[in-house]
This record gives sequence, structure tokens and C-alpha cells, in this order.
Amino acid sequence: MSDKEPPNPFEEIQRQLHELFKDSNVNVSTHSFNESDISDNEDDPHNGVKSSLNAESSAKDPLEKIRHFQLKPKEVRDYLNRFVIRQDDAKKVLSVAICDHYNHVRQNLSGKKTIAKEYSKQNILLLGPTGVGKTYLIKNIARLIGVPFVKADATKFSETGYVGSDVEDLVRDLVKAADGNIELAEHGIIFVDEIDKIASEVGAGGRDVSGRGVQINLLKLMEETEVNLFSPTDMMAQMQAAMEIQRGKVPQRKSINTGNILFIVSGAFDKLSESIKKRLNKSQMGFGAAQQDSDEDLSSYLRYAETTDFTKYGFEPEFIGRVPVRVACRALCSEDLAHILTTSEGSILNQYYDDFRGYGITFSISSQAILAIAEKASLEGTGARGLMTVLERLFRDFKFELPSSAIKSFDVTADMLEDPLPTLAALKEQGAHLQQDVWRADIKRFAAGFEKIHGFTLEFKPLAEEALIDAAQKSTRSIQSLCEEKFHDFEHGLTIIHRNSGQTVFRLGKLAIQDPDQELSKWVVRSIESLKKDS
Repeated sequence: MSDKEPPNPFEEIQRQLHELFKDSNVNVSTHSFNESDISDNEDDPHNGVKSSLNAESSAKDPLEKIRHFQLKPKEVRDYLNRFVIRQDDAKKVLSVAICDHYNHVRQNLSGKKTIAKEYSKQNILLLGPTGVGKTYLIKNIARLIGVPFVKADATKFSETGYVGSDVEDLVRDLVKAADGNIELAEHGIIFVDEIDKIASEVGAGGRDVSGRGVQINLLKLMEETEVNLFSPTDMMAQMQAAMEIQRGKVPQRKSINTGNILFIVSGAFDKLSESIKKRLNKSQMGFGAAQQDSDEDLSSYLRYAETTDFTKYGFEPEFIGRVPVRVACRALCSEDLAHILTTSEGSILNQYYDDFRGYGITFSISSQAILAIAEKASLEGTGARGLMTVLERLFRDFKFELPSSAIKSFDVTADMLEDPLPTLAALKEQGAHLQQDVWRADIKRFAAGFEKIHGFTLEFKPLAEEALIDAAQKSTRSIQSLCEEKFHDFEHGLTIIHRNSGQTVFRLGKLAIQDPDQELSKWVVRSIESLKKDS
């Protein structure tokens, strides 16, 4: 990478393809690619967040929100408070850095010159244990501002020439997240997690393919450089470019500038906490700024991190110098997790409400249950992610059983947390007298689907319904599964009957459930005999 536009390694291939397409004796069948064919990719190679602009923003100027950026730091902070609990220091630092950055970007887009001749981009380093909201903070900031956002783990990358992904793919993924809009991508946010995993300790020896080389390559991106939009290994993109030239279209930009892309890196930095604690204990004995409460965890020392701590940890001085804005996120306690469940707009509990509502089921949860869930989640040691672990364990059997039952509501109590199965069994017992109606509704649902697909109406007689329900109870299988098995090839026989007699409505009795193939064969024979009589 350099400040100049990088050479395209496939220019010779493009030239030859161009000459090939000019040859009138060569017939080439090509797919007509749209820009979306290149940029829309469902599979993110870096576990990145799939972020695309909505239809409204794409219909107008996608840079409009950036051109009119007027947010103030407290307004950004207040927005983040809706989604992320605690982390007051992180919200303050991020709000200021984000507003400074996009005010500078706005001035550049308007053509106004800043007072300073040079602007030092405020790339950000977030420190803190897993599950405290680092990624969630940045994702919501990107959504508020209206810019594309890409997340990747630093461990996915390797130094150029080794096995692994190229850090430049991050910038290309940002273009995809911007729906192919290069100018918008040039003002997006790239978030690199697990950055602490690419630090190699001084004196460790050897060449680490995911260490110093990756830092240097990321350093170049975080500065201002041009990145080729087409990966050297992306043959399809190279052919697409060649075909655009052959069609006489104006060649699209081949590179993207990273000067206004905001880079945010983060990591847990577990071992760094230990080294900072040792440093502070040596310099301050007994009392001082580093004095910790007995209930605080080791990660609380991260707020005292200095540049020398990072270089000793294994980061290149040039790299750590390109992330001047640094802030530590604090670990979450059980009270914080309870607060997340009850007040955050992004609470995982809302997802479970929606999951059950999809089956027409609602539930209420007591305040004691909320506290019990939060306490168990805190013991998981994974921050807010522990909430999903506990909730999934609590609701797993309810999700499996209740959608096929007559139960439409239930209560969640603290007692259920230790063993939810007795509560589930009691619920099913309470709704047992209504279960027959549920099964009959399932039979009708199968018949409706069968008619929609094959055009034949199946009417189940009462004895047939009872036989199906009895079989479902004995096998513990669903009505849908039993019907699909019993009537798997039914439409073929019904088609013959329809051809012979024009019949489209078929009434099924008990025998059709007990031995559907034999019963269908009888129907077919009767239709043939009837046809012979008529002829």
C-alpha cells in the first residue's frame, strides 16, 4: 500500500480479455452483472456485522446525514444509554471522539477548511472483559450516524504472504456494507475485536504470522492510504471490470481512500491487567489512586493503562500511537445485568417475548426472577452474554413443548430457574382438556397445506381424526409429521382418480389412517371400474 493508487495485478489479464472480446470470431456468453452482484454477499468471512443501508437512505443522498451532522456529545451519550447499561466513561469518551471525527468529516464534505493544517484522526482503543457492551456501543453509534459498519476479529488476519485473510478485506467489506457506495464507505467505521491477541511479547522470538505483520498492515490502513477494491485473488471481480470496459462504460473507481474511515479496536487484555496491577503496586504502596475495592475484579486496572504498558505487552509503538483515544469498559455485576433485562431497548428478554409471541404465547416475569437470572448470568463470567445462556436454559423446554400445546400464557418465577420442568409439566396438565382442539387444528392445517400444494381437498372424518390423535400420542410425534409420512405419495393416486372421475374432494375415514396405501389403492380401482362402466 502507498499513498498512490496501487497497481492492479490483473491489468494484463484485463487487457487480454478486452482484446479477446473485440475479436468478432469469438462468441462469449456472459452473465450481466449488476453492482449488487459484487457487493451483496450473505456470507461474511470475518464474522462481521451485516450492515446495509435501508431503502429510504439509498433512495436519497446516502451522505446526507453526514453532511448535516450536528450531534453533540451529550446527545450521543443519551442515545447510547437507551441500549447499553453503565460504561459511563466509555460513553463519554466515545461521544466526544465520534462528534470530533464527524464534525471534521462534515467540514471536509462542505469544502470548509479546518483551522488546523492537519487533522489527527481519533481512532479508538476499547479495553474491557467480554460481554460488557464494546461491540454494541459501536454498532449503535454507526446506526445513529448512518454510516456502514464492519466488525472483524483480529485473529482472522495474517501477515501478507501467509495463510489467512488480508486486512485490506476489511475495507472491501465496508464497501459491501455500504451497498457498493464507495464514497459512503469512505466515511464508515471498522471495528477490530480481539486486538490483544495479535500482540507478541518482547523477546518471545520467532515470526508470528498474526502478530507484528498484522499490526503494521493495520497501521497503514489507520493512516491514509488507497486500498484496491478488487482483491488480487478475486478473479470474478477482475473479469467484471474487464467486461465493463468492453461495453464502453466509464470505468469505476478501483480504490478507496481510508483517510476518513474511523478505526476502533478492542480487546479483553486480561494479561495487561495483571502487569498494570504489578506496576501500580510497585509505585504506590498501601494507598493511592490504584487502591481497589475488595469486590472489584482485575479488569478494573485497565483504566490505568499507559502507552508503555501496551508496548511492553507486544504492540508496536507506531500502532498504539494510531489509537490515541483509549478507554476501559468495566465488568458488569448482577445488578447491572438485571438493569439490562428490564431497561435496555436491546434487552435479550425482548427476543424471548418475540419468540413466544410468534406462537401466540405470552409470558410475564417477576422481579425476583429477573434478579435470580442476573445472578446466575453473572456467575457465567461472560458479561451480558451470560444472560442468553441462562435464559436459553430456562426457556428451552418451554419453546419446544408449548407451541404444540393449548397453553397461551405462563408466568416465570425465581423457583423455575433451578428446575423449570415441574412448572412445564403442571402447565401442560392444566391445558390437557384443550389439547384435542389443538390436534384437530393441526389436522386442518395439514389438509389446507395439502390442498394448496396439490389441489385436492382432504376431509378427515371424526374417527380419522381420533386415529391420528391416538397415533400422535403413542409416538409423541407431531400431527404434521405423521400426516406427511402417511400421505407422502397420496397425490399420485388422487391424480389418477381425478383423471378418471374428476373428483377433487376426498373424505378420509379411520381405514385411511391405519393403512393409507391400501385404502388409496381401493379408491383407484373403483375409479377405473367406474370409468369402464361409463364407457
